[in-house]
Amino acid sequence: MFDFGVDYGLNILSDGSNRHISDDINFDHLLVGFPVGKGWGVGAGITTYSNGYYSISEKIDKNDAGYDPVTGEYLETHTGKGGITRFFAGSGIRLFKYFSLGVNMNLLFGSVQRINQFDFIDYFNSYNNNMSERLELSGISLDYGLQAELPLKNNYFLNAGVSMGSGRNYKSSFHTISYRYNYYGATDTITWMADSSKIFIPGTIHTGVSFGKKNKYTAAFDYVMTNWSESTLHGSAGYLADTRALHFGFEYIPEKFSNVSFLKRVEYRIGGHLEDNYLVINGEQVKEAGISLGLGIPMRRTFSKANVFIDYTKRSGAGEFMHTENFFTLGVSLNLYDPYWFRKHRYD
Repeated sequence: MFDFGVDYGLNILSDGSNRHISDDINFDHLLVGFPVGKGWGVGAGITTYSNGYYSISEKIDKNDAGYDPVTGEYLETHTGKGGITRFFAGSGIRLFKYFSLGVNMNLLFGSVQRINQFDFIDYFNSYNNNMSERLELSGISLDYGLQAELPLKNNYFLNAGVSMGSGRNYKSSFHTISYRYNYYGATDTITWMADSSKIFIPGTIHTGVSFGKKNKYTAAFDYVMTNWSESTLHGSAGYLADTRALHFGFEYIPEKFSNVSFLKRVEYRIGGHLEDNYLVINGEQVKEAGISLGLGIPMRRTFSKANVFIDYTKRSGAGEFMHTENFFTLGVSLNLYDPYWFRKHRYD
């Protein structure tokens, strides 16, 4: 099995009186899995763990309500780039008739850079300000999983599983510099700091259950917990909270092996999630809720398929200074499955 996916996101940000719209397209995942022996398989892949790209700017001139003649016109800019990537390799094996055990090795690596700049426009003799920081991170962690599969009569099934990630201290390098400059080329460093201490990223616990009928329908529920308040990420003190999330979904296939109707072979999906987000803004934890619709489109004369989905997620809070974010995401992935890739040929 080989799977590759990308997604396009549209973000609408509002504070009740102001509104901003932005969009981007991102790589989502690249995965491969194959059997090694009876009841034993391996898999590997690369996914995005954290995306640090953003660009925010505001220009205040004489006609704006926030104009102050003391400071004059100015331009404020905040930019970010980089991200953290996750590479994993794992294996799963059937221990007994109904029980399977798996383990993944996860490698996190990458860097995130942030720049905050403040430029005075009216006064050429004034010093402008620039502060930048860069975080580099790398390290290896392990995930463990246990799954129980209980086949029922008439092709019905009941599956349950749990997985646990090991929190660990990651190697890091954090640099920050703040300086001022003017339009005549004069520069003055205000602060500089370098820190190579390790940072702690907590593990995640997943529990889930699914019920359905083989090749017909599946209903699934997941509960996810991560204690982000235990993290020691640079600059995150007071801004991270523990997350608790409920994910649920349903898939229906009218007639998987129909020779008459293509639409009957399509996999129709609907899902949603409710979550306490890890972000704390003005002392209040952000709440998140979303719903998604998807299709699994089979390819002709093969088990391969193309998956498409659209997701709507809302992040908000009840506080006076909280904003609201509305995310619309369109994703596409290609799932290639070939049962003959690893079959030995008797004759050349």
